Amino acid sequence: MPTEMLRFPSAKGHELGGTLVQAEGEWVDAPRATALFAHCFTCTMKSHAAVRLSRALAQQGVQVLRFDFTGLGESEGAFARSGFAANVNDVVSASEALSAGGHAPALLIGHSLGGAAVLAAASRIPSARAVVTLGAPYEVDHVLDQLGDSLKRIEKDGSAQVEIGGRPFEVSREFLDGTRGQGQRSRIETLRRALLVMHSPTDQIVGIEHAAKIFTAAKHPKSYVSLDDADHLLTRAADTEYAAGVITAWLQRYVDLPRE
Repeated sequence: MPTEMLRFPSAKGHELGGTLVQAEGEWVDAPRATALFAHCFTCTMKSHAAVRLSRALAQQGVQVLRFDFTGLGESEGAFARSGFAANVNDVVSASEALSAGGHAPALLIGHSLGGAAVLAAASRIPSARAVVTLGAPYEVDHVLDQLGDSLKRIEKDGSAQVEIGGRPFEVSREFLDGTRGQGQRSRIETLRRALLVMHSPTDQIVGIEHAAKIFTAAKHPKSYVSLDDADHLLTRAADTEYAAGVITAWLQRYVDLPRE
């Protein structure tokens, strides 16, 4: 599958790394649309969901840029001092890099906390006509629950090393400040983009009630599709292939996507 490595600056001047997965087959020279994918909390653009979903969409003619948030994977900067606000700025920076290359994104896709980030960034991306969330939290503070008892140590000492998903991460008070009080409800209410909420009712990390709150807050046009028994990280290939098929079909109504 043809890919292109991209490097582009963040709002704070750090170099971020991304991979543009190019459309395949008859769509190689003229992609049906361009999408921007934001990965889950502490994941990277090499996560199962990021890789498989971008490949599946590329096979259907939609090219996808997946990238690493500040301080993760191929991107520079300190994860410890980033937080959700930095994630939102990174989404905007990625969209600007695509636009500069003549591929302004019509679709924003976000997985888990990346879903919350694309909801928050959409109003700052003029080319975006549609937004898709997969297992996204409604309250951004929800992600801080994963810090457990370390939250008090971070507040007291200014920073602490925590274990998230079996891996160690340094997290600072600046990270907490950049994640709390984000006002997602008003952002969702004024989204003014077509919205597709995808969520598994058996998600053990971000409960299905978050999908209900996002869907209720959003104005039409909006749609909800159940991911049935998929796990939060979408580790099964069948789940990402299903999601890609639904997204492509849904896009037909909201983006100038040539029909096959």
